[in-house]
Amino acid sequence: MTKYLLLFLFLLLFSIPSFAQDTLIVSKSEIKVDSSTVEEVKFKEGFQEKYTADEFIYEVKVKELSAWERFKEWLYDLFERIFNSTSRENTENIVELFLKILAAAIIFFVIYLIVKAIMNGEGSWVFGKSSDKKVINYEEIEKNIHLVDFEKLIKETLKNGENRLAIRYYYLWLLKIMSAKQLIEWDVEKTNSDYLYEIKNTSIKSQFEYVSYLYNYIWYGEFELDEVTFVKAKKAFDNLINSLGA
Repeated sequence: MTKYLLLFLFLLLFSIPSFAQDTLIVSKSEIKVDSSTVEEVKFKEGFQEKYTADEFIYEVKVKELSAWERFKEWLYDLFERIFNSTSRENTENIVELFLKILAAAIIFFVIYLIVKAIMNGEGSWVFGKSSDKKVINYEEIEKNIHLVDFEKLIKETLKNGENRLAIRYYYLWLLKIMSAKQLIEWDVEKTNSDYLYEIKNTSIKSQFEYVSYLYNYIWYGEFELDEVTFVKAKKAFDNLINSLGA
């Protein structure tokens, strides 16, 4: 029995390759060949331009922050640390409100500086000859003698009974005229002696020395100015101013 079984297995082993080979044989008539012509497709020139919109860009580029954006990011971080905030949205709202308030403050400060430059400390407009305003403080007048109409200013001062102040304005008016005539070089820091040294005309020099004495006596003197002294000083200033052709 064992002999027959071994013989059967031997015959079965050698018959399998033959059977497999027979199953792989296919006739040529059964093979299909595609003989159609393949048409080459070419892209038109400039076709890339149609695909430049955002929806065709698949590479995400990180936007570079401007200096202003970097400053705001710094503020966000600063406010988050100060207020111990955990909400970025709340921090951004606080920063935006802070920036608006700061911008408004800067605008009001600039307006204040402009107004202050146009007006003096007492709220009166700095004026020239064509202005209707007549009162500005002593410091502004002394710094801007070439812009002041002293003749009108003196008349207004005398009308108010301020004789001592009128002599002060007479003196500044005289300096303005002498500077315009190039007899002196005006400077707010100069003294009467400085101006006296600059004057070359002997007659004018003598008259200026006298009115300078009267001015120092009246303006800096600690006494009541009587009418006689005032009239004498006013006449001396008028005479010198008229002699200069003013």
